[in-house]
Amino acid sequence: MTKLESPGVEASAKRTLKGSLGVTAIVFMVVAAASPLTVIGGAAPLGILIGNGVGFPALYAISAVVLVLFSVGLAAMTRHVPKPGAFFTYVGYGLGRSTGLASAWIAMLTYTTIQVSVYGYIGYILSVTIQSLGGPLLPWWLFSLGVIALVGILGYRHIDLSSKVLGVLLIAEVGIVLILVAAVMFTGGEDGLSLAPFEPANIVSGSPGVGLMFAIAAFIGFEATAIFRDEAKDPNKTIPRATYAAVIGIGVFYTLASWALIMAWGPDGVVDVVAEDPGTFIITTMARYLGVAGEIGVNILLITAMFACVLSFHNVVTRYQHSMANAGVLPDRLGSVHAKHLSPHVSSLVQTVTAVVLIAVFAALNLDPVLQVFTWFAGVATLAIAILMALTSVAVIAYFAKTRKDRRPWNTIIAPALGLLGLIASAILIAAYFPIMVGDVDAEGTPVFGAVSWFLLALIVIFPVLGYVQAWWIKKSRPAAYAKLTDSIAG
Repeated sequence: MTKLESPGVEASAKRTLKGSLGVTAIVFMVVAAASPLTVIGGAAPLGILIGNGVGFPALYAISAVVLVLFSVGLAAMTRHVPKPGAFFTYVGYGLGRSTGLASAWIAMLTYTTIQVSVYGYIGYILSVTIQSLGGPLLPWWLFSLGVIALVGILGYRHIDLSSKVLGVLLIAEVGIVLILVAAVMFTGGEDGLSLAPFEPANIVSGSPGVGLMFAIAAFIGFEATAIFRDEAKDPNKTIPRATYAAVIGIGVFYTLASWALIMAWGPDGVVDVVAEDPGTFIITTMARYLGVAGEIGVNILLITAMFACVLSFHNVVTRYQHSMANAGVLPDRLGSVHAKHLSPHVSSLVQTVTAVVLIAVFAALNLDPVLQVFTWFAGVATLAIAILMALTSVAVIAYFAKTRKDRRPWNTIIAPALGLLGLIASAILIAAYFPIMVGDVDAEGTPVFGAVSWFLLALIVIFPVLGYVQAWWIKKSRPAAYAKLTDSIAG
């Protein structure tokens, strides 16, 4: 190895992740990241309250269509670019090394902010739950830090353990939501069953850009199927199948479940009920339709669902850092693999420390765990992921136009282009309504871009700029490492 090369450029068996995860295991990992009960209990009430009200469920269906189109190109890319770096790698192959590195930093921002947003929400739920059981009222951030510690322990160990934990929790949370859906349908809800959420007038009511943000946020993590490539069994078949299964399953489930929430209280009354306490709306709904058993069950499962969510995102972020370290763009130690657990243990520790620092900052700033920590940073993550997926769609089209390795028009041009249009429209809408999400509005409720909005939006600009600057520096100081920047992502 020459002085010009990064240690991370040189691959070795000790730096390669291995495993035999099948379609089911990978789907569990990424759907757990989407966290069905966290979405239905946490994001959906906020989408109804500050988004487009009764029309919110339709946005899940619209988002699913856009993301299925995006997935067609993503699946084609996984077959021809056998690397686990996901967006980092695909954008690099399609649009060049510098843009690939910029996209890697956008991805890091996305997964870190969505993870820490859920840490805030789970801290709040735990605090409320302990108090309701007769315990003391403790600060939410104490519980958040405790969850970070537990996630850190599991993330340090082998991923097979994490997938088993996530699988059990996922089945339980999906099960209780489906029981609620069945109960609402059987009783006819508050005012009878209807398709009011899918009427055009309701879909575009209120603040559809905010609603779309919460809808797309519910899917964050499904694209991470490619990150587990090195740990997948027969990845050329497993990864595409897991991707389609995840996005379609998530879309159908969320659309159905959120429709049931609207029906549970009726189109005319649901917004008022949510407004009373969006953080405990799902618990109140369960108590009404499933009694005390449902109330207790969903309270417990809401906590475990959020735990599953942050554990899954922890695994995703650590593998992104692992890939970037092996590409020579993060400290070399982050690319190491534990001799016994076969996990990216150093990367896991770094991600744990990062989460602790961010929660400590939010606590010091006295931020509200639901309306600020969760809402603000989920918003940053969603806008960032929409931009990142749009960039990836362009990369897919460019890659196959240059290489001609796949000549199927639908897979390499038409579907990615349609997905790109949908993602661009989504990003514009989310950005336009971003001030409403963070509370930057004037006396009449009109969105105004204030200091908080500009700061949060600036993060989405700063991180890719950091990537471009780093790429320029590597190209200037270590040209051999730059030449291998994309190819060196070997997991």
